[in-house]
Amino acid sequence: MNKQRRKRILGDRFRTNLTAPDNTNKFYGNKVKSKMKKIYLIIISSCLASSAMAGGYRVALQGQKALGMGHAGVAMTDSSEVVFFNPGSLTRLEDDRDFTGGITLLEAETLYQNELTNSSARTDNPLGTPINAYYASRLSSEMSWGLGIYTPYGNAVEWETDWEGSHLVNNIELKTIFIQPTISYQIDDTYSVGFGLAYVSGLVNFNRNLSTSLIDANGNRSNVTIDASGVDAWGVNLGLFAKFNEELSLGVSYRSKVDLEARGESADFANIPGALQTAYADTTFDADLVLPAELTIGVAYQYSDKTTLAFDLNRTFWSAYDELTVTFHNAAGVSINPRDYKDANIYRFGVQHQYNDQWTLRGGIYIDESPVRDGYFAPEAPRNDSIGYTAGASYQYNENMEFDVSLLILTFDEVDNSYDYYEEGGTPIPFGGTYDSSATSIGFGLSYRY
Repeated sequence: MNKQRRKRILGDRFRTNLTAPDNTNKFYGNKVKSKMKKIYLIIISSCLASSAMAGGYRVALQGQKALGMGHAGVAMTDSSEVVFFNPGSLTRLEDDRDFTGGITLLEAETLYQNELTNSSARTDNPLGTPINAYYASRLSSEMSWGLGIYTPYGNAVEWETDWEGSHLVNNIELKTIFIQPTISYQIDDTYSVGFGLAYVSGLVNFNRNLSTSLIDANGNRSNVTIDASGVDAWGVNLGLFAKFNEELSLGVSYRSKVDLEARGESADFANIPGALQTAYADTTFDADLVLPAELTIGVAYQYSDKTTLAFDLNRTFWSAYDELTVTFHNAAGVSINPRDYKDANIYRFGVQHQYNDQWTLRGGIYIDESPVRDGYFAPEAPRNDSIGYTAGASYQYNENMEFDVSLLILTFDEVDNSYDYYEEGGTPIPFGGTYDSSATSIGFGLSYRY
């Protein structure tokens, strides 16, 4: 949808819902009509960025072993992490039963500065704690099954309340959890396939001010908070694994798009001026949250008896996230938030080295392209192209048990960009500046095989 059509739709919806309640008009007359027009446009611009959070913050922390190698794992077969990375390789695990679990501590920060307005801000994000747990069991020489629990989408961004961009976002939190039973079948000595059915449950909490200046009688900024929980859907995870010889293996994995449909969830309006409280009372809303499809192709090469090299190419189909439409069940009506994301690639490189009988060492790097186009850069997902530097290790405690650790240092390119689709009173008000983001994580895991 082009920019001119978006503006026309916004205008049409404004004309449809312009009229204020009769008692309000009698009390305030034409002044209230003007104010209602302004408020309506503010609400329409009030995009709910939960899905943008998913698009801007795909959390690639689904296994400590893979993360140590740049999160490359689609052609690896050394743990039950393959339930997530490639269901097709479940039958290639060495042991009959394999459990792997872990938790990651994630800290992220974004700095904002606008030299023209002489303003700046910094996020104060809570510590993220993505988790993962996988189990694999052999049923026969040709078939295995597994179960995975993981959190591939989720993060939190908290700007200073009432900062310069508070009309776009004050804070946002998104959490999703995937529960994936999986089956794998080995066709012959070379090829095996796998299928996982993922149950997805998500929640989102989001707050923003309603305009750049609207306040109540006490001088408090008017704002809206939306809250949705227990929103669920289903997706699939397909995998193909091929082992051509002792040195070379190939993996292909496809994860489907997931549409989380929020219906009748909570929207709370706060600090609304007295004349507008009836029209903009607390209500419910409907919205669809998109988690895009992914295709990953990778190779692993056994360079020597102790060293393995891996490369993954991940294609994420962000173009499914064109815009977010939210329907409020009060005078706010329909909110349209243009996003126009583009498909993007991630290039992953990793190495694993068996140092001795107890220690396995890992290192990696990945290059992550941003899906955000110029002019669509919103502060609820302040990310640009990034490079992740990773390291990891495993310690073999005994014949069955192994401890894993991983480290990620994620650096984003500094970006000077803007969001150009916010309006007040029919007048576009672009919001831009310079953003500088970074993230660091350390992960801990446990593997048990028997």
